Amino acid sequence: MKFLAVVLGALLVLIQYPLWLGKGGWTRVWDLDRQVQLQAAGNQRLTERNVGLDNEVRDLRQGLLAVEERARYDLGMLRPDEIFVQFNEAPAAQPARRTEGVKTAAVQ
Repeated sequence: MKFLAVVLGALLVLIQYPLWLGKGGWTRVWDLDRQVQLQAAGNQRLTERNVGLDNEVRDLRQGLLAVEERARYDLGMLRPDEIFVQFNEAPAAQPARRTEGVKTAAVQ
């Protein structure tokens, strides 16, 4: 009787082995579940990017404001009747320049 219990226990362990550690076991399922979650997060990020690109394409097809904005900022283009003015920010406080003892060459 004791021998039968040992055999049945061993068979029970052998049956459980593929469930936990085999090709389709729980460890493999947990690993695949983790991979699916990572892929879903990546897909969500790419979906948001695609929505943004789709909105930009729709805006470029329908309105001229987006085209004009791109031409102005990316290509530096202006309309024919516009004047481009650029302001350079001067440093806040510049020390007075000393010109004593500075020699200049004469231009011929």
